[in-house]
Amino acid sequence: MLDLAGKTAVVTGGASGVGLALTRALAGEGLKLVIADIDQEALDRTVAELKANGTAAIGVKTDVTKEDSVNALADAAYAAFGKVHFLFNNAGVGLGEAQRKMWEMPMKDWNWGFAVNVTGVVHGIRAFVPRMIEGGEEGLICNTSSFNGGLFPLPNTPIYAATKAAVTSISETLHWQLQIAKTKLRAAVLFPGPHVVNTRIMDSNRNRPSEFSDGKDTGAAAYKTMRDLVSATGLKLQLTEPEEVADFVVESVKADRFWMFPQAEAQNTMLRTRTENIIARGELPLPALGI
Repeated sequence: MLDLAGKTAVVTGGASGVGLALTRALAGEGLKLVIADIDQEALDRTVAELKANGTAAIGVKTDVTKEDSVNALADAAYAAFGKVHFLFNNAGVGLGEAQRKMWEMPMKDWNWGFAVNVTGVVHGIRAFVPRMIEGGEEGLICNTSSFNGGLFPLPNTPIYAATKAAVTSISETLHWQLQIAKTKLRAAVLFPGPHVVNTRIMDSNRNRPSEFSDGKDTGAAAYKTMRDLVSATGLKLQLTEPEEVADFVVESVKADRFWMFPQAEAQNTMLRTRTENIIARGELPLPALGI
């Protein structure tokens, strides 16, 4: 089990949603925190809150799609605390894909989704892992994937699902390569849940850079959170709060889990059915979205 108290953690996307809940949970375990986010106001609020509660913390405005920006984050983290023991590559975006077909989605949507959700993870690994290895201490790199795509692609979010499939693959390969290289680091992959997490991911367009925008609002920003959507539309969705995910992450870190995947029978059934169909070279039935 990795020791937590007194260690340093970096959390990207750490000023909202699961990232914010995770920073609070890690602070409660006595870690020093480096919070990265593209939203400066949210970042300032988060750092002020942590410091007011006695946590050693800094905030670094970071665009994970930019290698130089993530390298600057690493420089700031090491300048402030000397070492980094935990890297949570958590920053991610949703693309407002519901009711749209993949062949109709503009390339700027595809490019933005992959730039944040996939390249952002790679930038984090490249910026931090060599320094973490050189530090010679035990540590963890945890990448945030999703059940949707990361384990089982759902039909209504092709870009998001594809990016999260990549994150799972990257995480598995990273785990093996860290072992083969005989480092003191390990990897993990997080699938927030067990149900749809009540975050603002549908409102990701609020942070979309102009280079990835065609001037059209393609996101589903009418609802700021998943709970707003459920309340307004009457959808039968079960929700998980970010704080539940954060508590599960801390528990999983202490338990040395690679697969940070909460137990839920609906997801287990979907995975089992999909795996059996693959082995049997069978059909590809539409999934029952009872999650």
